[in-house]
Amino acid sequence: MKKFLFSVFAVFVSMALLAQSDRYTAAMKKNISQIDSAIANRTIGELANNFERIADAEKNQWLPYYYASYCTVMTTLLQDDKSNADATADKASELIGKAETILGKENSETCVIKSMVASAHMMVDPQTRWQQYGGTSTSNINKAITLDPSNPRPVFLQGQTLFYTPESFGGGKAPAKEKFLKALAMYDTFKPESDLHPNWGKASTQYFIAQCNQ
Repeated sequence: MKKFLFSVFAVFVSMALLAQSDRYTAAMKKNISQIDSAIANRTIGELANNFERIADAEKNQWLPYYYASYCTVMTTLLQDDKSNADATADKASELIGKAETILGKENSETCVIKSMVASAHMMVDPQTRWQQYGGTSTSNINKAITLDPSNPRPVFLQGQTLFYTPESFGGGKAPAKEKFLKALAMYDTFKPESDLHPNWGKASTQYFIAQCNQ
């Protein structure tokens, strides 16, 4: 009888965990599907809050914190008013730190976000902050490439950096386009680990290639 009751209990627990997993996956897919439109409409901050709520509910999943950080740092990068940029970038840094704590390490994708966070700080005042944050941004891009050479996102970030760097300092459209074309080819072959894992950046790469051609 005890064995029977234990089996029944185990079935109920398994069903409950499966239902919870299904809800998590559905919530993540819904919010991930809205990222591009939220960026275009400048409502990405709302998605950051959604992902953080999912993360706080799940506790042991790193991807919600990753996306919460990504959306948060994008909020900073998209804002013309930089008065709150440092505080928002600090929030993104805190969130990606939580993702790495759950992972138990950094990976290529978290290094991409850390590079973006450093860039967000730098863009508050590029001329005076380049030495403080430029190296941090670059080192995280390089680390992201080392940790996963197939990841197109750090190569895309390299292209962005060159695009906004004056030609006199080695930047400009020509060298940026080389990186964007390389990233685009990588996007065509890149396979994320799951439907929930990062796969953003291809549309932005295509946009910058068009800008380089002008």
